[in-house]
Amino acid sequence: MTISPDSIIFWQWGPFALNATIVFSWLVMALLTLIAWAVTRRLASGTELSRWQNLLEVLVVGIREQIREVTHQHPGRYLPFVGSLFLFIAMANLLNVVPGYMAPTGSLSTTTALALCVFIAVPLFGIAYEGPRAYLSHYLKPTVLMLPFNIIGELSRTIAMAVRLYGNIMSGTVIVAILLSLTPYLFPVVMQLLGLLTGMIQAYIFAILAMVYIASATSAHAEKTTVNTPPSSHSDPSHTDH
Repeated sequence: MTISPDSIIFWQWGPFALNATIVFSWLVMALLTLIAWAVTRRLASGTELSRWQNLLEVLVVGIREQIREVTHQHPGRYLPFVGSLFLFIAMANLLNVVPGYMAPTGSLSTTTALALCVFIAVPLFGIAYEGPRAYLSHYLKPTVLMLPFNIIGELSRTIAMAVRLYGNIMSGTVIVAILLSLTPYLFPVVMQLLGLLTGMIQAYIFAILAMVYIASATSAHAEKTTVNTPPSSHSDPSHTDH
């Protein structure tokens, strides 16, 4: 029974191996690029829109609203990063219905790479908002003695993100493999459908966690902006960027 796509080697030369994780990751990225190109090459601004443009707009608006609800900030800055995370994980998990395909998110190396992207993006967004000195000073609060604990907290949540996504996808693969050996026709189909739902939920949870971490890094700036901005009954930025 193959649990991880890392164990499937397509080509190897010395220490360099081309395994299923790499191949299927590039397949997912190529599909997303092709679909994005096909959908956006004939965008219309009138009232008659194609079904694919409608689907794309629903997807983008939905992600923007989720970012806005979690961060309470303008979503434009975070949309490319969070949207890319969600679409990659969702597409990687949805393709599990294709025979012979194994989701690259079932590999700990892939989920670790995704978690590292979040680990790097969080301080970058925080520094972009507050500046390096103001952002890094948060690691010394409430006292300088908390510096190692704050750093450990950053590392532990990155590891938790990687292990959570990997564990959920890998466990689904194992359960389907076990049921396939017991009842080859009935349960695997049901579990495959449940696996698609689980894959979408895991993509949503991963994107939400990334947004929560980014929001925590930029919340001080948002609070400072809110305090310094006089209240106005006509200015609500959450309704001006649709």
